[in-house]
Amino acid sequence: MDIDLILRGGTIVTVDERMPRATALAVHHGRVLAVGDDAALDGLTAATTVDLGGATVVPGFGDAHNHMAWFGLALDEIDLVGQTSLDELYRLVAERAATLGPEEMVVGSGYDDNLLGSHPDRARLDEAAGGREVWLKHRSGHVCTANTPLLHRVGVMDGSAEVPEGGVVVMHGDQPTGVLQEQAQNLVVSAVTPYPLEQLASALAKASAHYATEGLTHVTECGIGAGWLGKTPLELAAYQMASARGELMVRAQVMPCVSALHEVTGHADDGIDFGLDLGLRSGFGDDRVRVGAMKIWTDGSLLARTAAMTEPFACRCGERPSTGYLQDDAERMRRQIVGAHRGGWNVAAHAIGDAAIDFALDTFEQAQRERPRPEARHRIEHAGVISDAQITRMAALGVTPTPQIRFLHDIGDSMLAAIGPEREHMLYRHASFLEAGLRVPGSSDRPVADGAPLKAIASMRSRLSSGGRVIGERERVDAMTALRAYTLDTAWMAGEEDRRGMLRPGFLADLAVLDHDITTVDPATTESATVLATVRDGTATHDTGLGLPTAR
Repeated sequence: MDIDLILRGGTIVTVDERMPRATALAVHHGRVLAVGDDAALDGLTAATTVDLGGATVVPGFGDAHNHMAWFGLALDEIDLVGQTSLDELYRLVAERAATLGPEEMVVGSGYDDNLLGSHPDRARLDEAAGGREVWLKHRSGHVCTANTPLLHRVGVMDGSAEVPEGGVVVMHGDQPTGVLQEQAQNLVVSAVTPYPLEQLASALAKASAHYATEGLTHVTECGIGAGWLGKTPLELAAYQMASARGELMVRAQVMPCVSALHEVTGHADDGIDFGLDLGLRSGFGDDRVRVGAMKIWTDGSLLARTAAMTEPFACRCGERPSTGYLQDDAERMRRQIVGAHRGGWNVAAHAIGDAAIDFALDTFEQAQRERPRPEARHRIEHAGVISDAQITRMAALGVTPTPQIRFLHDIGDSMLAAIGPEREHMLYRHASFLEAGLRVPGSSDRPVADGAPLKAIASMRSRLSSGGRVIGERERVDAMTALRAYTLDTAWMAGEEDRRGMLRPGFLADLAVLDHDITTVDPATTESATVLATVRDGTATHDTGLGLPTAR
């Protein structure tokens, strides 16, 4: 039989309990046809046969929580990630401003006041930009800084702006500092959106091409269509556009923001009064672009100290004790979550602080009580500061946590400073979730943290901060558990564990080829592994020279 592709001469880590390891794999029509040893492929000939030369094949990586449009757009913005000098930040703003017309906005992404010592100064930004508007986005995504011309345009300077509930315009005396927290960011977002679909599709193409170099074959986009992460009410069309052009290098599941949903009127017997037109809900779409859960933000960020906590944040000099806050009126959010559940949606509730987690669990419990849906895969995004009792309750309710363990490396020291050492054991847990019987799908929250799966897998094992501190040592997991998190468990979270996430006959031929077996080496060597190729549907989306077939 003449088939499309045979891989042999390496190690195949299948993440399939029936056959955990193999040495050869056959692909036909975008699916795994056979996996085993050379004898298992007897009688098969292929249009392309690749000798792996000792390399290792694993299922394609998934990312259960990322922001691809944000990342793609940020590739054309000033990169402020890791910046430690305010003077250098102002220099970068001035440098970019010099390339722009007088009416164009200076946009930067990824600054962190914890590294800089403070948020950028509004007057210094005015000076650097030479009269142009400046919009700098915080690394957390929960805060931004705007300069005076931009604040004038959105009505902050003259007090005419209506600040959304769940947002704060930070003031110094009677003057705005330029810092906009949480929902107050919508004042600027509303002024710069909607983005053109052509620009968004291009950003998605750039982002997904980068993702392919890291072994990613599937990502979940957490928040489109509305809110301060939404880029346009037509956002789903940008994904369809990029996919139709063959420029979307990963499968994408997209989460509509809660504010994209609205009241709907159907038959009284349906009991559905909140959702999207035509009854669209989680699961609609195909293997390339599919609608996922509804996304709702219940609280803020540890970095910005806006997460809703039961006990105050550790204070910085001059600060008043704060427990953060919820993003919106609690009763309104409760109605939205319960309404989405009743309408057949899975719900992804952003909840970082333990008080927000309590709120989310209370609401999920109410939703299941009012309309039992045991098949629902509701999730708590981040679950950043969580107690043993909350984990037990989460398991009882069947709610899945989606923590970003790479946070511990990239921003863990700042997070620990925010909550204090006495709560270290509660921070971005992993092993404790597994012990309770929960799955932990791998995710990055890119661009908040580095999105490379191999780095995250290393962090799941080491839990090392960039400062060299081990955060929550007992939450470490082994290499196979970490690999499963980024393959089968991300597929399960998306409701697609029957077609991807492992290398089994009949499953989608999505895989990554690595230069060595990451399940047999230490975390540092895992992080430094090279992705030699990435394959989706049996064709290469990234290939460093193996000679794999490419999409025609």
